[in-house]
Amino acid sequence: MYDIRFPHLGITFHNLKDGFTIFGLEIKFYGLIIGLGFLLAYFLVLSEAKRTKQDTELYLDFFLWMVIPAILGARLYYIIFNSSEYFEKGKGFGQTLKDLINIRNGGLAIYGGIIAGVITALIFCRKKKAKTWLVFDTVSIGLLLGQILGRWGNFFNREAFGEYTDSLFAMHIPTDYFVNNGSFHTLRESGVISDAMANNLVTYGQGENIMHWISVHPTFLYESLWNLALLIFLLIYRKHKKFDGEMWWLYIWGYGLGRVWIESLRTDSLMVFGLNIKVSQLLAAFCVIIASVIIVKKRMDFMKENVEKTSKS
Repeated sequence: MYDIRFPHLGITFHNLKDGFTIFGLEIKFYGLIIGLGFLLAYFLVLSEAKRTKQDTELYLDFFLWMVIPAILGARLYYIIFNSSEYFEKGKGFGQTLKDLINIRNGGLAIYGGIIAGVITALIFCRKKKAKTWLVFDTVSIGLLLGQILGRWGNFFNREAFGEYTDSLFAMHIPTDYFVNNGSFHTLRESGVISDAMANNLVTYGQGENIMHWISVHPTFLYESLWNLALLIFLLIYRKHKKFDGEMWWLYIWGYGLGRVWIESLRTDSLMVFGLNIKVSQLLAAFCVIIASVIIVKKRMDFMKENVEKTSKS
């Protein structure tokens, strides 16, 4: 029930649970991975701040400012576009509140965290009189590292996967995992476990030991690898940036481009109210357009300044 298979790659993760219990307290890997992502992102940002001769204390203050708003923003974004999951007729106020604040099983949307983080950063830079776009450049690589790690929380939770596939990277998850935690019926009704998945179940075992598995795109893995490639690019390119803010806008452009593609594969996407439009895909496309316009304009301004300097000399 707890195995996850990548059959065409010859990889099987045996007895892979989504958490563990210590002294009667249930610890979820999702939360641990999110915490580790924040920590490693902080150290990478500190390293970049030292490289660019910035005050590292500024970034300790920034992370203390940013952690709680980012988590709240990620949760609020998810709740807004998935409100029917939390606000049900007949469910008491206490249970509703408990469900709203329970993030141990997932329910964080990265775009909500980014939006809250951006607002917090603008306020922080204004208050600290810091160079706003230099701060955004510095933070961008740490944010990417946090996202790379954070997606593996989805892996342990068996969530954020895509539509049915039998391709090279197909991931098999036993249906008993969802049945036993009481989510199978809900996931079928919502379409997260789609008809294509249900009609193409894979079977393992024989007789009483037979088990049925869904075969899906591991979109968490696609996004993690895409972000890793983007991070490597930014780390190589950072010494050649033409203006403060370029690293940030390249991150927005690159992440948005990947998200437009990856979101098209997912079956659990949050939708624009009452419309068959994936909100994160729409937002990602908008980010790609805005980032493209800003990067082109800034680069043209940079080239113009260089031409003027050359002509004067």
